[in-house]
Amino acid sequence: MYGRRQQQYGGGGYGSPRGRRGGGRFGIMLLIGLAYAGYALFNYYSNSQENPITGEIQRVSVSPEQEIAIGLQSAPQMVQQHGGLHPDQRAQAFVKDVGNKLINTPTGRRSEYNYDFHLLADPRVVNAFALPGGQVFITEALFSQLDSEDQLAGVLGHEVGHVIHRHGAERIAKMELTKGLTGAAVMASGDYSTAQAAQMIGDLVNMKYGRDQELESDDFGVRLMVEAGYDPLALLGVMDILEKASGGGARAPEWQSTHPNPENRREKIRESVDKYRSVQ
Repeated sequence: MYGRRQQQYGGGGYGSPRGRRGGGRFGIMLLIGLAYAGYALFNYYSNSQENPITGEIQRVSVSPEQEIAIGLQSAPQMVQQHGGLHPDQRAQAFVKDVGNKLINTPTGRRSEYNYDFHLLADPRVVNAFALPGGQVFITEALFSQLDSEDQLAGVLGHEVGHVIHRHGAERIAKMELTKGLTGAAVMASGDYSTAQAAQMIGDLVNMKYGRDQELESDDFGVRLMVEAGYDPLALLGVMDILEKASGGGARAPEWQSTHPNPENRREKIRESVDKYRSVQ
């Protein structure tokens, strides 16, 4: 009887010492998780800098000098992933020349970044992108479909817009915040599935942020094109190429994409053309 009674009242039920220890541990982990989340939020919102060109107050955690270093360090890997640099030196020089015309405009000269423009050998992926600090790339798959120097200026101007708007630095800060909040969810719940859900939500937040960045870069690309003497409406032809490359009407819904649908971008581009031509 003694043994059975001991087992009955010592089995770790709701009022048992073991149960109280488990509840206490959960409470401690919850407090740690909340503290970790609070630190991540404080760190994100306390790091802000004014963009000297756009005048924006931006949530960024790295300096322009660090952006340049990140871009230079990452550039070789990007080149390797896209089959190396294109071997046509005349084409490389052409890309660099158009890019330099854009950054030598009155607005472009205000930027403190070290720009370099590269043509990648990738014949399949229709893409252009910029790394923080001024490393700008366009693939042969996109370059070969452009009809004019004005269209190339539109593509490169858009990517310079990403650099000047410090979109890379903003995304680094946002990713750090998402990582911190995800870690806090793991600590507070001890449930990896909860962490996966938090990560998914964070990814969706970052996606929407990316679409806004694309529209900002379209606008800034138009600004640079007008200042450099290019036809900014040529950027509409680039939208046709991107729409075709994405499969026409077979795209995923816009809210699931980091890029706005080309038809929505066209309207914004026309608005930017009217805005910047009116001040010339």
